Amino acid sequence: MTEYERSHTMPASPEHVFDQAANVEQMGDWLPEALHVHAEELPAVTVHEDRSDEDTSALFRAQPDQMRLEWGTREQGSYTGWLQVAGIGSGASEVTVHLSFFEDSHDPGEKAVGDALDSSLRRLEEQVRLRVDNAAG
Repeated sequence: MTEYERSHTMPASPEHVFDQAANVEQMGDWLPEALHVHAEELPAVTVHEDRSDEDTSALFRAQPDQMRLEWGTREQGSYTGWLQVAGIGSGASEVTVHLSFFEDSHDPGEKAVGDALDSSLRRLEEQVRLRVDNAAG
């Protein structure tokens, strides 16, 4: 098993960050560009991966009371992940994303995963910033 984790500080309340991250319909705005999530009847989702051009049955659960998202493959059990939002005071949040790959064939490698996590967290921050600015404006 291979695990990866990244954290990123965002200048927004944990509620705003969590609400944006948990919105299945807008996940494509911040997930790695090669992944596309299509909601079925939650917690069931389908994830399309451009790299392999495959659809994978997955589960997605949002736990608002814990500000936590969890996901993973359904049939294969090849990967799981979670995203945790924590308030750090002064209206800021820390977002941590953790991925676990149980099969080497599904692990894109440390550099690819690290780059994707960093990019996704920056894109999530931008989506949160747009949402907060639009709400204030």
